[in-house]
Parts: sequence; structure tokens; C-alpha cells
Amino acid sequence: MTDIQNVNEELQQEALTEDTNVAETVAETTAPIFEEEAAEVAGNEADTDENKKFTSLATKQEVIDRLKAIAEGEEPISRLEVEALKSNFYRIHKQETEEAYKAFIENGGNPEEYLPAANVDEPLFKEQMAVIKEKRTAQFQEQERQKEENYQKKLDIIEKVKAILANPDEVNKSYNDFKALQQEWNEIKNVPAEKATDLWKTYQVYVEQFYDTLKLNNEFRAYDFKKNLEMKTLLCEAVERLQNNENIVEASRALQQLHDEWAEIGPVARELLEDIWNRFKAASTIINKKHQAYFDELHAKEQDNLAKKQAIIEQIKSIAAPIMQAEGKVEATKWDKASEQIQALQSEWRTIGFAPKKYNQSIYDEYRATCDAFFNAKTAYFKELREQLNANLQTKRTLIERAQDAFAKLQAAQEANETIQWNELAEQFRTMQVEWKAVGVVSRKYSDELWKQFSAACDQFFNAMRENKKVERENYQKRKEAAKAQFAKKLEHMNDAQKLYRMRDNLQQEIKTAENNILFFTSKSKTANKLVDDMQRKIDELKKQLADIQEKINQAED
Repeated sequence: MTDIQNVNEELQQEALTEDTNVAETVAETTAPIFEEEAAEVAGNEADTDENKKFTSLATKQEVIDRLKAIAEGEEPISRLEVEALKSNFYRIHKQETEEAYKAFIENGGNPEEYLPAANVDEPLFKEQMAVIKEKRTAQFQEQERQKEENYQKKLDIIEKVKAILANPDEVNKSYNDFKALQQEWNEIKNVPAEKATDLWKTYQVYVEQFYDTLKLNNEFRAYDFKKNLEMKTLLCEAVERLQNNENIVEASRALQQLHDEWAEIGPVARELLEDIWNRFKAASTIINKKHQAYFDELHAKEQDNLAKKQAIIEQIKSIAAPIMQAEGKVEATKWDKASEQIQALQSEWRTIGFAPKKYNQSIYDEYRATCDAFFNAKTAYFKELREQLNANLQTKRTLIERAQDAFAKLQAAQEANETIQWNELAEQFRTMQVEWKAVGVVSRKYSDELWKQFSAACDQFFNAMRENKKVERENYQKRKEAAKAQFAKKLEHMNDAQKLYRMRDNLQQEIKTAENNILFFTSKSKTANKLVDDMQRKIDELKKQLADIQEKINQAED
């Protein structure tokens, strides 16, 4: 199979890169219409939803807080929002000044003697505006830097294409490399505007040279046009499906994305160019009109929103009043339950939207005052509760330190081979456990971790204590076995009478020792009781052996 045949098979599986002349024709035909529609959509949103969002803040402090959030955020800064916030700030100040003047006159003041109050919030406002300006400048500079970087990347791609063209005989074998370069070119975004046109023309010259070198025939070109038509037809169908999307805002945003995808697709045959664009444009226009109608409908809902907000305020009052007016101390759970109910109503409030402009601020002020009265009372209650929780927290931390310190001292004594009073230490830990139970609750975020630390310290001690008892039992058994072996060895070198006397003396001494040892196992633990039982059984066995030996001695003496 020849190289040309290999290329032909690949071209049957994927679309070709757009032809320069056709691409320029499409751009000239479609770009102005697209830009006009995009501007129309953007204008509608700016005059309705977005603009209202930006101008809905009721106080200068809220405006400043929003500016601060913008200044400290990571998102790109919206010039529209910043300008709207600026206008809103001075509108609010003007309104405050007018209201102050009106009140001055109503109180009998002389208009000529009125002195407007200084705009005390303006320095902070200007400070945040300066920060935003600086940040916007930095963002712009970063965008320009990125554009320049993209420009250099595209220059590199052109050089790589030129390198492929330097070996005409090897072009067919470089087809996949060339397609990869095309994909890389398409993925690289904006370049400096003043360089974009010349850069694109240069790139297309070498693209054309490549395809000319490949000697692409009309069949390949027709296949490319066919694939582009299929892709644009799919976009038309996607836009037409969007007409059924009940979320018109979501549909409008999706439409913008589809327009972006349309611009990335290569050309179609000239005779089909106008028809496919008209279909795409017609479907887009329907969505744009629905988008505008959606916001027109929002205005009609404002009066209904007012009634809903008034109802929420009354519900909040009915929830808050019984708790705030109750005699005696109310349980924390009741405050929390009321908070959950009020917060749910607050969430509902945020979903309602704007009331008519003349009522929007007054209804918000009433809502805010009602909520503040409840939550201020709740704050005072929980402040007292937190003080108690903090005291409990400190007590438990002290107990943890005592337990950890006691265990650390135990470890040090073990390392130094010092005598350890295990029973005394055990009593100390049991006392600390009792004290722990007597302490009240602490904050949930500390409770589990504190208990984990305290129980770990206690577990470490009691595990060490159990291990020590185990070692003691093992050592006792070793000593016992060694004594038996030693005693047996000695008996081999003694006559019968001596052996009997020695055995009697040894048994008497062993019994005495065992009886004395029982006194050390005074703990009431299961382990200690078992050791006492085992020791008593041993004493009984020794006494039986002693009686047998004494009988033999008596017989020998007789």
C-alpha cells in the first residue's frame, strides 16, 4: 500500500482542516450577524437580571463589602458589576442626604442653614475601588502576557509545518504529525489582536502548501465539506432542542457555547452555506426571544414576591416570640430548632426575588430587624453556654495531661528498672476516670478527639499493667522450674535420710514463701483472683507432699 493510499484511508475517518478561501467566506458571512445577536442577548441580561443583582444592595456598607469580596476573590472582575456598584454607592448616599434634608425641614429647620453630612464611607469605598482597579490592571496584563505566549506557540507550530514541507517526499508520512499540529493550533486561544490577521494568513499559506503537496483531490475536499455539514447540522439540532428547555437562562448560556462551537467548525460547500446558517440563526432567535420574555415575566412577579416576603416575616415572628418571651432558661435544643426553622425561612426568602422597587428596601429592613432580634438573643444565650463548655474543655484537657504525665513517669521508671507501685498507679487512673465522667459536655468538634486522647492514655497504662503481671507470672514459673531442677540435682548427692530431711525443709520453706506471696495479690481484678487460686492450689499440693515425706521420716526413725 502506498503512502497516498494510507492518507486516503485516514481522510475517510476524519474531517479535513478548513479550506482557507471557504473559511474566509463563512467568516465574512456569519460574523456580523452572530456578534449582533450576542450583543442583543448580553444587553437584555444587563438591563434585567444582572443589573438588578448589582444594584440590589441597600446600604453603602453592603456595597463596600461586595467590593471587598471582589477585590479579594479569584474570579475575573466584571466591569459592569463594578460600575453598577459605584453608581449604587453614590445613589444611596444621595438618597440618605435627601432624606436627612427632608427630616431637617420637617423638624422646622431653615433650608439655608442645612449642611449635608460628610460621606464618611467614601474613603473606604475609594480604597476598595483602587484595589479593584489595580487587580483589573494585573488581570489585563496577565491576559496580554498569555496572548503573547499563545502567539509564540503558534509561530512555533508554523515553523514545524515549514519543517514538514522542507521534505516534500516525506509529507505523506507526516500526515498524522500535521493533523496533530492543526489540533494544537485550534486549542491555542487568543493572540494579540494586531498580530492575529497576519498570523492567521501565514498559517493558512503553509496549510495550503501542505494540502497542495498531498495533492488532495475534489473527493477529499467534498468529504471534508460533508463532515463539516454534519457537525453544523448537529449544532442546529442541538439549538432546536434547547427551545424545549424550561430553564431559559440555562438555555441561553448553552446557546452561547453552541455559537462558539459553530465558529470552530470548518466550511461547508458554498451552495449550502446560507441555508445551514439561516437554520442555525432562526433557532437561535427563538431562544433569544424566550430569554427576553422570561425577564419581562419577572417584573410581573414582583408584587407576588412582596406578599410572600410579608408572610415570611410573620412566620419568623411567630417562631421567635415564644422563645424570646419565655420566663426562665430555654433549652439549647429549642433555640436550635427555632434557628433551623428561621434559617429555612431565610433560605426561602432568598429564593423569592425582588419586590416592587418602592417597597423593596422597607420590606427588607423589617425582615432584617426581625431576624436580628432573634439571633441577637440566641447569641447571648449561647455565649453563656460556650463559657461553660470552655471550662469543661479545660478540665478535660487537664485530666488528659495528668494521665499522659502519669504514663510518661511510668515509662521512665521502667527504663530505669525502678520499683513500681502498680496498685497505687491503677487507683490514680481509676480516680481520673471517675473525674472525667463527672465533667460536663464539651463542644462536639472537640469531644471525640479529647476522649480518644484520654482513653488512649488510660489504655496505655492498663495494657502496661497487664503486661507486667504477665511477665511476673512467667518469671515466677521460670524460678519455680529452676528450683525444682536444682532441688532434684541436690537430692542425687544425698543419702536417703538427708534427702528426706532436706526435702521436708525445702517444702516447708516453699510453703511459707507461697503463703507470703498470696498477700501481694490483693486486687479484686479477675487476673489477681486467678493467681491467688493457683497459688492456693500449689500450697495444698506442697502440704500434701510434706505430709508424705514426714511419714517416710517417721518410718525411718522407727
